Amino acid sequence: MITASLVKELREKTGAGMLDCKKALEATGASLEKAVDWLREKGISKAAKKVDRIAAEGLAGIKVSGNDAVIVEVNSETDFVAKNEEFISLLNTLLETLIKSDVKTLEEANKLETSDGTIEDLLISKTAKIGEKLSFRRFEKITKKDNEEFGAYTHMGGKIAVLSVISGNNAEVAKDISMQAAAMRPKYITREDVEASVIEHEKEVAKEELSQRGVPADKLDNAVIGKINAFYQENCLVDQQFIKNDKQNVAKYLKENNCSIIKVVRYEVGEGIEKKTEDFATEVMNQINNK
Repeated sequence: MITASLVKELREKTGAGMLDCKKALEATGASLEKAVDWLREKGISKAAKKVDRIAAEGLAGIKVSGNDAVIVEVNSETDFVAKNEEFISLLNTLLETLIKSDVKTLEEANKLETSDGTIEDLLISKTAKIGEKLSFRRFEKITKKDNEEFGAYTHMGGKIAVLSVISGNNAEVAKDISMQAAAMRPKYITREDVEASVIEHEKEVAKEELSQRGVPADKLDNAVIGKINAFYQENCLVDQQFIKNDKQNVAKYLKENNCSIIKVVRYEVGEGIEKKTEDFATEVMNQINNK
């Protein structure tokens, strides 16, 4: 009989999740010793020990198939592992699996079947094999119309990936938009996308800065407008200077080609993750001690 206390004991012994412990006990006739071995064989026990470690390196990738495209970010603890064939294979498997699916959330995605079990199972086994915590962080699948075009671009070997959709069947323009987004890190596509609260905050900051610089009160409003326009030019994709021709902005380039931007998804590996910093000697000693 599988009791709550037995599951708890197995969890404490292995560090594996409660559901995995329950599965192990069911698979081994409620034998604690066999369940420990079962978890080790599946790589779950080893992977569980890495759960609190920070995975902020990794790769982002894109796959396009007809009118469907998917963008994915998978993380590892070190850049070295991100270049490993096993890790690249993991990313490709996720891309292949997700583009054939209509799931919307990570929870749903993790339950998708691959040739090596579910995505969740695959992550566990790869973690055990590679020896680092691996994390399937995010994905987005986009379906376009026949009169639209995907722009897929990866930069720095997969450290940055951008998937864009434009109106008009112009593959070159679509790729240019993705390259622009990769290089210039726009936070918004158009001015209309910027929240009013953000603009109000920028105005307050600009007023304070200009006042400190001694700008006269009667010229302050115009100077603030100039600052806000500069904010738009830096942060809004269509207002940015076009990287391939600094004599025009992106909006003019799009207009010349009878195109417009529908969507842009930009992933930069590790963005927003607080990275753990350790000196090399400490890292090596920690790895030795964790053997």
